[in-house]
Amino acid sequence: MLNKVALLGACHDHNSSFMRGSAAAPAAIRTVLHNGSANLTSESGLNLSAPGMLHDLGDLDVEQTCAGVMQLADSLSAVIAQGFRPLTLGGDHAITFPLVKAVYERYGVVDILHFDAHSDTYPEFDDNPNSHASPFARIVEQGYVGRLVQVGIRTMTDLTTQFTEAHAIEVLPWRGELPELPLTFERPVYVSIDIDALDPAFAPGVSHHEPGGMSVRDVLQILQGLRANVVAADIVEYNPARDWHDMTAMVCAKFVKELAALLATSTSQTI
Repeated sequence: MLNKVALLGACHDHNSSFMRGSAAAPAAIRTVLHNGSANLTSESGLNLSAPGMLHDLGDLDVEQTCAGVMQLADSLSAVIAQGFRPLTLGGDHAITFPLVKAVYERYGVVDILHFDAHSDTYPEFDDNPNSHASPFARIVEQGYVGRLVQVGIRTMTDLTTQFTEAHAIEVLPWRGELPELPLTFERPVYVSIDIDALDPAFAPGVSHHEPGGMSVRDVLQILQGLRANVVAADIVEYNPARDWHDMTAMVCAKFVKELAALLATSTSQTI
């Protein structure tokens, strides 16, 4: 029996540094997902356009302030209580902290697989503890995560290195080679994909271009070989204002299909 998957938007980018614009991402991703240029079947063969397969529940309620992002925890909890496994489209990466909080309240301590160019473990950034550069610091401090694996990282600073080493975070620096596969997790898993994990050649529509990144196929290989019970996921940091002919939007739509298939088919027996 397949799990119920909810597609949601978190239209919030008030905690972005350098450039805002990712609040417009959910609408842009939905547009290309349904524009007819590609079908809604995952590479595993799951047809997400079939009745009851992918439930688009619209956008989560969130106050448009820096602190307001935490309202997403209650909004997502209501969705999870209906039996859905949520796939949330951001928004900047600050949304992940309240979303993981909601998942923790349902499942207890989770493991996290995090794709990103940055570790997002600053104690605070620009005097903002809710910054999109800090969600995983908050998640670790609150005890929501057991094992945190970060893939694609290529911009570690002294501060983030100190934090990751102090908290035994598994940082897999990106040098063009995949980690040893498959990745296996024992606890329920939350997958977070920051689109700037990809090289800008594959995803120009991000605020923080970081050359030397992953390919779309690199990410798919890891996801498709994952041995884990995936209970929630997000796709963040897509900025439509920086995109080129909807290239990045289509990459996000591709990840929507593959993550939705994972969420629909994952069980505790998959590990």
